[in-house]
Amino acid sequence: MKYILDHLSKYDIILGSQSPRRQELLAGLNINFRVESIYVEETYPETLVGVDIPMYLAQKKALAFTLEENTMLITADTIVWHEGAVYGKPDDWTDANRMLLTLSGKMHQVITGVCITTKRKRRVFHVISDVYFARFNEAEVDYYLENYEPYDKAGSYGVQEWIGYIGVERIEGSYFNVMGLPVQRLYNELKNWKE
Repeated sequence: MKYILDHLSKYDIILGSQSPRRQELLAGLNINFRVESIYVEETYPETLVGVDIPMYLAQKKALAFTLEENTMLITADTIVWHEGAVYGKPDDWTDANRMLLTLSGKMHQVITGVCITTKRKRRVFHVISDVYFARFNEAEVDYYLENYEPYDKAGSYGVQEWIGYIGVERIEGSYFNVMGLPVQRLYNELKNWKE
């Protein structure tokens, strides 16, 4: 089978993420890659806001790796941005409950920063999706938190899970970005990759 991104075959492509959603989405591009993850504290300077946060964290994750010749590393970070505040992964049930009830009935932005790195080049970009939530009640939030485990997800929810089915009125931008990896933009970056 010939791959559309054949010019990448010279690379050992690494996805630097344990996220099963990112692994699934990258696999959808029909490229050969392996998963290798190094724990990185997801802290950032307090002066950063909005798109700068996930772009900084995607690069921070990339800097944890020592790359060999002809290795390509893809790292990413996703945040929820709402009314000037970042909603990352919740600390616990109470934090997740607070986030979801705050986002209920409002629009928020999901921002993913992606970093593609080789020994000779680094490309960092971001994608923003506007997500409009319907209003949901405490019983619905409780049900979601009791039956799903959104504790590894920015904003305390997975768009591909029950809360996404009942809560997302519309998305302006990439659905896959809301899942955690803007694969259409990533594909274009990889398609045009030159060192």
